Order: sequence, then C-alpha cells, then structure tokens
Amino acid sequence: MSQNNFKTEQEAFWAGEFGNEYIGRNNSEQLLASNLHLFSSALKQLGKLETCVEFGANIGMNLKALQMLYPGVHMQGIEINSTAASELAQVIGEENVHNCSIFDVDLNQKAELSFIKGVLIHINPEHLQNVYEKLYTSSEKFILIAEYYNPSPVAIPYRGHMDRLFKRDFAGEMLDRYPDLELVDYGFAYRRDPAFPQDDITWFLMRKN
Repeated sequence: MSQNNFKTEQEAFWAGEFGNEYIGRNNSEQLLASNLHLFSSALKQLGKLETCVEFGANIGMNLKALQMLYPGVHMQGIEINSTAASELAQVIGEENVHNCSIFDVDLNQKAELSFIKGVLIHINPEHLQNVYEKLYTSSEKFILIAEYYNPSPVAIPYRGHMDRLFKRDFAGEMLDRYPDLELVDYGFAYRRDPAFPQDDITWFLMRKN
C-alpha cells in the first residue's frame, strides 16, 4: 500500500523508515523472556489456546512467546510495515500474515484470542473505535490488551515526535462499548523488573459472554 493511501499520519509513520528502525530495537532474547513471563501471567485463565490473532505483530516477538507456551497454536498477524511482515512470515508462515493497516484488514475467520500489545498507544485517537471493533469481531472468546494506561486520555512526545503516542483507559472504553465483555484479569509489568522488564505495560484480559 502506498503511504499516500493511509488514513492517518501514524500509519505512514510506522509503515516507513521509523517502523524499520523499530525492528532492531525490539529483537532480543531478553524481550522474549519478558514476553513469556507476561503472557503466562496474563493468559493463565484461558486453559488451552488453539487459535489467536495479533494486531500489530511486528516481527513476531509476542507470537514467538505464545508458540512456546502453546505448542501447535495457529496464529495470524497483522503488520503494516512490509520489512517487519517479511520477518513475521518466517515465524507464522506467509499465508498467516496480513501486511496492511489494522484499519483495512479483513479477517475471514475468528480466533479464540485476539490481542494487541503496545500498538493502541500509537493509533490516531479518532480511529480507535475502528480498532476496538476489529479486536472484538475477530475474537471468539478472549481479548487481551497490553498498553500504557492512563485514567484519562493524554498525548505525550515519543522519541522526539508529537502525536505519535497516546495513553488512556483502552480496556475501560471497550468494556463500556461492548456490554457482553467481562474483565477476567489484569496486571502490570514494570520496566525496572530485575528479571522480566517490560515497558510499563498494563494488561487486561476480557471475555465475551
């Protein structure tokens, strides 16, 4: 997709050179270990997991952790950056990669778990409802959101760029929007954790009833 066809500045930002640079900063054994710890805590209520879809999968560091926790799980990933999508294909298979904007993806089958981690904070707030709808409709049962939390919406500078990082109560907004969603569990991962640091992520596991 040409960057001229994106709906928002944020999409073009991540599809381009900044998104390419992000890949190198987020590929490490430490991150994989931290992801294993986070997902084993956040998904302990699920039992066995057979299918999942990740929105904004990048090169698959989250999906690699889930492969280790749930051997044999079938995965799909949506990734806007073509360089990252090529690496993601090596993790989950090219046929399971959707190299497009989250806004434009058309999933033809639901998964037991739909999830997003560190991506909603970079979505243009005017288009968040679109992403919430994608997360909701693609899930058969569970939705996991793992993002920066703030009780009220706020924008903060991101690596010298304005209007590229937004914090708010994403899970609360989804719970208000979809009455059949139930909060199952939640937790926090601290950037100063001596063993399993994350980027100050608060996670929320929700279930459709």
